[in-house]
Amino acid sequence: MNMYQVDAFTQELFRGNPAAVLILDEWLVPEIMQQIAAENNLAETAFVKKIDQENYAIRWFTPTNEVDFCGHATLASAFVLFQNDIEIKTIQFHVSKLGIFTITQEEDGKIVMNFPIRTAQLIEDYPDLLNQAFTKPFKNVYLNAQAYIIEFENAQDVLDERPNLELLKQLGKIRTAITADASNLDVAITATSQQYDCVSRYFAPANGIDEDHVTGSIHTGIVPLWAEKLSKQKILAYQASSRGGELYCELLEHNRIEISGYARLYFKGEIYL
Repeated sequence: MNMYQVDAFTQELFRGNPAAVLILDEWLVPEIMQQIAAENNLAETAFVKKIDQENYAIRWFTPTNEVDFCGHATLASAFVLFQNDIEIKTIQFHVSKLGIFTITQEEDGKIVMNFPIRTAQLIEDYPDLLNQAFTKPFKNVYLNAQAYIIEFENAQDVLDERPNLELLKQLGKIRTAITADASNLDVAITATSQQYDCVSRYFAPANGIDEDHVTGSIHTGIVPLWAEKLSKQKILAYQASSRGGELYCELLEHNRIEISGYARLYFKGEIYL
């Protein structure tokens, strides 16, 4: 069967977040899907099962377990489907716990994904492990269904932070994101000369991902925070991993958010089971 590897949230190869994508007529048994994901050893492998020409079910696996939501592998999957059938303009992904994700592609290739917001609440009672794991000062801690979201004092601290991953691993399946206002950076982070609204990084060592390169899902929690703080509906976000990636975000009505980005195909291959 065919497998694709796509760099998501980037227009350049070897940047953004790589994801593997397999398009299926029927689900493989979960054990096989997990073994394929472990063999790929990417942050995410997406399995997409066709319902009809514009409707697909989607599941995501890290090297160690299945997860309920992954943004960059959704973008990668949509990129493959749009590339394989240029007549398709809209895709609906059916997600077992989160409903339907409507995906469209713009003329310039940007893929626009409509997700539910996963609201993050400010908390005061959080694990002391967070104080121990991070070396830079932080102002606030939020929690949503996915992760602790920690607001740092400034963007440079987000870039410079070197967390203790063994301590973060003790948090179990709850991941950790760090974020800050990026408007006070003197220069843009990348050569594109973009001025970003916020910068973030994301850690999930208990899920087999020490640091994720670009994480669409966590921005359904991060972006609403910055939209409120900055009084903006549209947020240009940068995830400052070693590969880096850009996320174009806009708050919508009915507790929804658009997260958009570009993608590049790295390879198409064939696997034998």
